[in-house]
Amino acid sequence: MRGRRMKNSVWKTFMELSLVRGIVPWTVFGLTAIAAIILIVGLALSKKRGPAADGLAPGGLAPDGESSAQSPVDPDNQPANQPTNAAATASSAASTEETFISHGLRTPQRRHLHPLAAALAAAALAGAGGLLATWLMSDVFMVFGVSLGWPVTLTVAGGFAGLGFVLAAAVTLRGARRALAVVLVPLVLASTALGVDSIYGEYQTIGNLVGYTPYPPLGSVTVRKASMSVGEWRDKARKGALPSMPDSGKVFAVTIPNTESKFKARKAMVYLPPAALSARPPALPVMELLAGQPGSPGRLIDAGNIAATMNAYAAEHDGLAPIVLAPDQNGSAMHNSLCADTTRGNAETYLTKDVVNWATTTLPVAKSARMWAMGGFSQGGTCTTQLVPRHPDIYGAMLPVDGELEPTDGSVETMVRRYFAGDRKAYDGQVPVNAIAATGTADQALFAGAGKGDRKSVANMRTIAAAARAAGMQTTELVVPGADHDWHAVQAVWNPGLDWFGARTGLGEMTKSLEEYPQVEVLQ
Repeated sequence: MRGRRMKNSVWKTFMELSLVRGIVPWTVFGLTAIAAIILIVGLALSKKRGPAADGLAPGGLAPDGESSAQSPVDPDNQPANQPTNAAATASSAASTEETFISHGLRTPQRRHLHPLAAALAAAALAGAGGLLATWLMSDVFMVFGVSLGWPVTLTVAGGFAGLGFVLAAAVTLRGARRALAVVLVPLVLASTALGVDSIYGEYQTIGNLVGYTPYPPLGSVTVRKASMSVGEWRDKARKGALPSMPDSGKVFAVTIPNTESKFKARKAMVYLPPAALSARPPALPVMELLAGQPGSPGRLIDAGNIAATMNAYAAEHDGLAPIVLAPDQNGSAMHNSLCADTTRGNAETYLTKDVVNWATTTLPVAKSARMWAMGGFSQGGTCTTQLVPRHPDIYGAMLPVDGELEPTDGSVETMVRRYFAGDRKAYDGQVPVNAIAATGTADQALFAGAGKGDRKSVANMRTIAAAARAAGMQTTELVVPGADHDWHAVQAVWNPGLDWFGARTGLGEMTKSLEEYPQVEVLQ
């Protein structure tokens, strides 16, 4: 039993190793750099390949002046005839030289680049090709639905350049140096992947790559129903009469019953703040947060830095923080549900009924719409702006980051056919600006953000915010300098967004204006 616990502990430690900081990226980057330096030195010390290297002197002569062509003279008589053959060869070479000169030509010679120069040339060509291809896919053809941003584009181009360099070296070099070039191929690929991941912040740990989550089941703790309001809890805090509670909140995994929707969702993640884990918890506000696509509830918790952000807030507010629900809106990493009830699953019913009903019957949550918010990144942000206005009786606020103007999985015609059985009106009802105009209310509010480098998402945010203002909603628009379509933008926006939502729901007042937050710029 002890050995099994130790094995599980080692496995857990390995799965939780960070991919964006610490030993894993530094080891990969360090090994890549050391191997690259050794390879460059090896290439620099390599001899230039040319005629002499091939055993030929200019004009087709061997280095000692002999003809490279095989002598027709009997080998037994070769020593005696050596001068004659040499003279004949020299005469032939001279004749050839004169022929070329008479025609205004130089004697042909094979020219080769130095191995280092050849590798650098290959790197330049591969890097340029990678840059062009990535830019076309990202910004011209929009293969990924959004622009990848220049940091990612340049990182990928650098990876192509590195591959070009090491592959050229592998062709040129021999022996141990060739083996080193071959070893560098996976190192360059791994370094490029880690570089891109550090920009996005999507895969925080090794476990994220394989779907591993370290969070215990919700059934491992006792969760009680609310016994007081947030206001009463704050009164007790002022009197020093709060019930006992842990120092920090925790994240748990849970399977939410799909009673009404029958939607096949993966496990959801739930963050409970210290107050929710007390013997007499208050009725807390809720943030229902959605990952992008591809993505998962676990990745949202990790990439969004949810636990640390919420715990920091709770430490300053007497253990109070919103309960965070991170349900699965897609069913799998590669499936896009459009967050709607379609022929491919009833995602809307799952998110707005099954998840909500489970939370209100299981957790110490407030039930008024003002105390509920939905938020999300990328596709999750799009879901937010289409679902919240469609359900004003459930949600009072939305916190999207880098969302789109409409649900997207191929062309509109394709989506109408595949998801809505040809009903264009049903699809149009899911478009955020249409949903806001049709059923959004002035009691709802929008707190939106986007990476400043993701110009399309910034434009999308401004369009949706304009529609929200037209419906009478309070709106806030933020951009994050230095961020693109990535989780760094999410963290930067949700940090002040948490303070804003906390003030809106009575958890505590904002202690500074939005303009004072260092990572964001306020547009509206």
